[in-house]
Amino acid sequence: MLLEERLNEILSILEQKHTVTVQELTEVLNASESTIRRDLTVLHRKGLLVKVHGGATVTGINYSTKDDDVATRQDLNRNEKIRIAQYAATLVQPNDFVYIDAGTTTELLIDFLTEKKAIFVTNGINHAKKLVQKGLTCFLIGGELKLSTEAVIGSEAILNINKYNFTKGFWGTNGVSLQRGFSTPDINEAMTKKESMKQTKDCYIVCDSSKFNQISPVTFASFTDATVITTNLMEEQYKKLKNVKEV
Repeated sequence: MLLEERLNEILSILEQKHTVTVQELTEVLNASESTIRRDLTVLHRKGLLVKVHGGATVTGINYSTKDDDVATRQDLNRNEKIRIAQYAATLVQPNDFVYIDAGTTTELLIDFLTEKKAIFVTNGINHAKKLVQKGLTCFLIGGELKLSTEAVIGSEAILNINKYNFTKGFWGTNGVSLQRGFSTPDINEAMTKKESMKQTKDCYIVCDSSKFNQISPVTFASFTDATVITTNLMEEQYKKLKNVKEV
């Protein structure tokens, strides 16, 4: 097994178990103890795990299993969200057909949109209202309304989404993880996000730095499926990745 493959496998195992011993890794990866210890040292220096006596533990991984309502989330990290939204809005070009996912950061994005020749589709009730108030062309996805996130979700929403082919799309997320990708607590909301991303050429996740190294119950996309637009990023392992844009 190549070094890079081995390192990724160690991180994957660690994310599942939270702690792991050198002995366990030697057996799973069929490598010597000295090799595993060197690998753990490399990952420790990169800040991807914490090396302890006899093994390693996760660093900064948190699990979140519930959605806060919109009112609670609106004021969290607001300055970060505004900077992210300002940059994201500049990506919309004439004749773009744009999907905007429900969420507090994606809602702020609408405040900075200036492109009148783009068409917008959203599953956010308040998003649709704001888009129309700005004089923009907007289509609202139909389906089940989830009150806590003000998002239209479920099988009917997916049927609506599947008829469209978007040039660009912007999504929120509850968690960002190299191994587990982008995740959210609700399975119906996750499936709606997943299907809309499948229908989109250029996908963007807009999220503040608090979402990194967070994991929610349902993954809706792999980490490499989208460009992440964020700011004030502290985690070194994300800073140099090609699909992470820090603004």
